Amino acid sequence: MQLGLMLLLLLVSVTALSMAWYGQRRVRTLEQELVRRQQDSAGQAAEAQLLAKQAQELSRDAVAKVTLTESRLAEITAQRGQLEELIQSLSRARDENLVVDIDAGIRVALQQTAITGSAAPLVAALKAADERLARVSQPRLEPVRRAIARDLDRVKAVSVADIASLAIKLDEAARLVDEAPLQVLDPQRLAEAKAPRAVARVAPSPASAAASAAPVGGLRAELGDWWQGLWAETRTLLRVTRIDQPQAMLLAPEQGFFLRENLKLRLLNARLALMSRQFDTAQSDLQAAVAAVDNYFDRGARKTQLLTELLRSVVPQARQAGVPRPDDTLAALTTAAAGR
Repeated sequence: MQLGLMLLLLLVSVTALSMAWYGQRRVRTLEQELVRRQQDSAGQAAEAQLLAKQAQELSRDAVAKVTLTESRLAEITAQRGQLEELIQSLSRARDENLVVDIDAGIRVALQQTAITGSAAPLVAALKAADERLARVSQPRLEPVRRAIARDLDRVKAVSVADIASLAIKLDEAARLVDEAPLQVLDPQRLAEAKAPRAVARVAPSPASAAASAAPVGGLRAELGDWWQGLWAETRTLLRVTRIDQPQAMLLAPEQGFFLRENLKLRLLNARLALMSRQFDTAQSDLQAAVAAVDNYFDRGARKTQLLTELLRSVVPQARQAGVPRPDDTLAALTTAAAGR
């Protein structure tokens, strides 16, 4: 029994030793595994530290890049603002130069209109200004275009005297002065009137021819023929003319030349007055010319009628027609130049 107990003890001891060895081996294996894992953890920690360091460096680089990008973006934004301001400044300068140029052109056209008396320079300047504004197509300049349209309508509605056509009519009237007949006899007509004419003889009738055989009948026939011849000759020395203007009777035939020359000088003065835009002087000379034609020229003659029609057509046209100032356009240009 003791042997069995010893065997049992021995078995227990062996079993305990086996278990101890196995446990020690297990512990050793665990220690080795723990060391290995600790080494792996240390490696991973080192790798993680390296990665963290790299990530930190990348983060710093990213922050630097972001900072640089932001600074460049801020610089680009500032440059863009400056560029936009410069573009706006250039646009305003261009608009201001355009406005000043248009204003100067219209004022020069006003001076030309005042000198020539014609609305053509002002109309041309307003049309050119409207075309330039249409090409620019700037909304802030639209009030100027509307003002130009209103002033154009006002200027075109005014009828201005056509000086060139009036001058041509006066030249034609001066030519007709030499051709129109006077109410008194001209020297040429007076010479024709004083020229000897053949005396008309009255042929004796058959009854008087039969009575001429007697001496008394022949004497009466001769006296009758002499009286008829004397009467016919006397009629050639007389001229009966109806003169409606009494002052025409005071004009001698030899003075007709000076009357025509004086009338032509009147017409020439009227022409010069029209060319220099002195419409009051032109009206005075034209009225005097019309009165002279009515008083001293033969109204029934065709040339006189043509001369009168020419003069009467020139009189109502030779008047001062004031060209309206483009005040709306000038005011709109001033407002646009002020930037309002």
